[in-house]
Formats: sequence, C-alpha cells, structure tokens
Amino acid sequence: MSAIPSVPRSARTRSWWGWGYADAHPDDGECAAMGALLPGTLARPLPIPRIADLPIARPAVTPPPSLAHLATGDPRARAAHAMGKAYRDVIRALRARPGRIPDLVAHPTGDREVADLLDWAGEHDVAVIPFGGGSSVVGGVEYRGDAHRAVLSLDLTSMDRVLEIDTAGRSAHIQAGALGPVLEEQLRPHGLTLRHFPQSFEFSTLGGWLATRAGGHYATARTHIDDFVQSLRVITPAGAGTSWRLPASGAGPSPDRLFLGSEGALGVITEAWMRLQERPRHKASASVAFTDFHRALDAVRAIAQSDLAPANCRLLDAGEALLSGASHDGSSVLVLGFESATGPVGDRLASAVDLARAHSGRVETPPADRDASAGSAVSAWRSAFLRMPYLRDGLARMGAVVETFETAATWDKIPALIDAVRTEVGAAALKITGHPATVNCRLTHVYPDGAAPYFTVAVAGRPGDEVEVWDDIKAVAGEILYRHRATITHHHAVGRDHRAGYDLQRPEPFALALRAAKDALDPYRILNPGVLLD
Repeated sequence: MSAIPSVPRSARTRSWWGWGYADAHPDDGECAAMGALLPGTLARPLPIPRIADLPIARPAVTPPPSLAHLATGDPRARAAHAMGKAYRDVIRALRARPGRIPDLVAHPTGDREVADLLDWAGEHDVAVIPFGGGSSVVGGVEYRGDAHRAVLSLDLTSMDRVLEIDTAGRSAHIQAGALGPVLEEQLRPHGLTLRHFPQSFEFSTLGGWLATRAGGHYATARTHIDDFVQSLRVITPAGAGTSWRLPASGAGPSPDRLFLGSEGALGVITEAWMRLQERPRHKASASVAFTDFHRALDAVRAIAQSDLAPANCRLLDAGEALLSGASHDGSSVLVLGFESATGPVGDRLASAVDLARAHSGRVETPPADRDASAGSAVSAWRSAFLRMPYLRDGLARMGAVVETFETAATWDKIPALIDAVRTEVGAAALKITGHPATVNCRLTHVYPDGAAPYFTVAVAGRPGDEVEVWDDIKAVAGEILYRHRATITHHHAVGRDHRAGYDLQRPEPFALALRAAKDALDPYRILNPGVLLD
C-alpha cells in the first residue's frame, strides 16, 4: 500500500451562477441564435448576472477564533455556494433572486475540523449544508426557510487526497472532497481508475457521489456509485464512525447503506475506501438507428437481458437524436459501447448489434475493437452530452424553460410511461405557457428488469415567472411518475425539489426509522435541513 501525492486543480474559473467553467458559456450571439429556434423567447439574452446585484447581507454569525481561519464571509464565495446548478437555480441567479445566501463558507482540511465546525454550529443554531462541487440539480445544497439563525456552507474540496492505494485488493482510501479529475489523476500512475463518470464528473466530488447515490459511466451492471463502496467514514454531531473495509458482509443492515443517499442530512462523509479497476485498453462502439421507437425499446431490453453488459447502451428518441446531431432523418438512435482491460470486446459488440438488427435496427459500426470515428453518431452524441448543460444556460438567458428529469421503472411500465410523459407534460407546458413544448426522451441506464428514462423539456417561459412555470410543469411530471409507479429519481437524488415525490414513494415504517436516525445523529437538526425529511 502507498500514499499518493496531491494533484493541482484546474486553473480555469468556475461559473458561480451557471454550469461548469465561466469561459465555456455561449456568448450573446449564440444565445440569440438558439432562442430563435424556440418561438416565444426573449428578443435578446438576459445579461450575465453580477454578484454586486445580489442581496447579500452581512454574516449573522462570527465563528470563534479557533475556527475563523477555516471560514470566509466573502460575497463571491457565498454566492457560489448559495445554490446548485438546476435550471431553477440558473434562472434565479439571472433574475437576482437566489434565495437565502449562506452567511459563511468553511473549508475544513480534516475530520477534526469538520467535527469542531459541527459542534459550533449545533451550539449556535447554524444550519450546515455539506457542499462538494455544487452540481446538485435538485436543490440539495441550498437552504430554504428561516428556521435557523445562520447558514454555513461546509465545502469539503480541501479534503481531496487519495490517501492510500491497495494494489493487491484493487481499492483506494480517498477523501470525500476529491473532484473527479483530481481523484483520477492520483490513480492514473497506478494504472487504476474508479471509472465513475457522471455528466458532472469535472464539477462533482466523491462525497457528493456517495451522498446522492450518483449514477455514472456504466449503462448496465455497475451503474451507481454504491457498487464501488467498501467502507465509509462519517462525521455526525453525535460522533464519528467508520465501517469495516470488507469485500462483502451479511452482518445485519449495512451501515454504509444508511449514509449512501443521505445527502448530508445524517452526517458528513469525509473518507471512503472504494473498489477500483484496471484502466480499459480495449474499446468498441456502434450506433443503431430505428424508425420505430418501440422496436428500439424491445432491442434495448433484449441487450439488457443478455449477459453482454455493455458499458454504454443509451437509446435516444428521434428528438434527442436530432438535438445531439446523432440523426437527422427522424430515427431513434441506440449508442452502444464496450470496454475491457483484459481482452478484445469486438465479439460482444457484434452480438449486441445482432440483437439490435433482430429488432429492425440499422447499424453503423466502426472497425472491430476500435472506438467510434469522428463524425459518427456516437461521436456526435458524446460531444452534445458534455455541451448540453452550457446550452441550457444559454437558453435560460433567452427566457426559455429548459430542464430535465429522470426516473426508472420496470419494463412492463416503460412504453406507457414514456408515452404519457411526452403527451401529458407537453400538453401541460402548452397550457401553462401558451407555447408548444419539446419533450424528448433517452434511456441512460438499462437493467434486465427495467430502464431509466431521462426526459428533456424545452418551452418558452413567461418572462419573470420562469421558476413558477417549471415548478408547475414538474408537478405534472411527478404525478405521472407516481401514477406509473416510477421512481421520483434514478440518480439525481431527492434534495428539496423531489421531496413531495419521495414522501409518496417511501414506506411509512422506513420514514419512521429515518426520522429516528435523524433525531439520534443530528439532535440539533442542523444538517441540511429540509432534505429527505422535515
């Protein structure tokens, strides 16, 4: 086992109000060009918001001298920690309506400092919002209400080291504040990888992935961060605890499962032992076009129920395929990808392609065991996937309502669920805004027993009321998911935006147990108030 040196972070400036890097946002001309494609949007883009225009009051509390070096009341730091990166967050920043801005931002460097900050916050009625990369799209890193005297954003990104690597057991001991690129750079010299690549990879942390049960790179098999966890260390107001590092255990309910998905409401995850993999050396990809979306669903189900386990198996409906540039003829497109560290994967790709052909798919395949060539549907999709959040922010500047929501359901419900969302959400958006809406769908993850549809909604909003418009549309979507017994979220977490759906989904005895855990672990009720439970 060995310790790993730290890695410098990116020198690029993060956008405090929108997705990703500040220098990657569309300029005014690109925003206007996008807006012209969506009837009813503004004539010119809203200006880039300024921190000087936000209602930032003086901090309501002052930390004691022993903690003062960890905390800042700097307006820019506080603004950047006020919200996540959902559409409603972006438009609130553009309209200078960010909600309650944290009084302080703290950057602890170790467990003792985390514990000391929690002790101080509990004694002084300060709400604590654990914060990683701030990429939440469900209201998971903001404070709503006025029940606490002050709000502290607890930023863990100074705790970003890979502390130890067990090469024999192919696992690593990692601090929770490590951003995706920082984590992977420390693993790279050892030929190992966590291989967990959510869309937010550059801008989210290991702790955030764990606290939200994030979905990642794999479309089948090991789809969630849960699958890679060996052990967690968690700091709570009631004390600290570390689960045993084990390959598996049947010793009662898993302590790790209590904190996976807890979103900082029960404790602060500070370290984890994570299972690693050798870096893949063999890759192969293909795209398959379908004229009939329901035949494409059948093809995906057949592939998911085989033993092929593709790393990528994402189905884009015609609208999503057009938006990403994967197809321009009205076809739906299935993006397939295989990878391995040990041997060629061309045969597995060929078998998946045969299953797709059996369901009327038309195949575009690059040479066996090679990645997709430039200009292919696979390449177009990858580029669009990474660029899409920036384009969403550009459309938000044009007054458009552009947002996504995702779910999962069993195969027997999937076709009717997708049809209902397209029809009913589209009708609701038209009624609410007076403008026709685009509702697209893709499958991001697939399983032998079901799939995870991911929906994109785009419609011209009502100037100044964009948040209310989206909230009304989202309420309709939530009712459809509940009616079809589809989860309120497959991989984006609950946060505050999904609370109503989560309350309906969870069994009441489990809710009683969760409330008891909250009372025991967070007696002062300071940890991320409003997330998961009141």
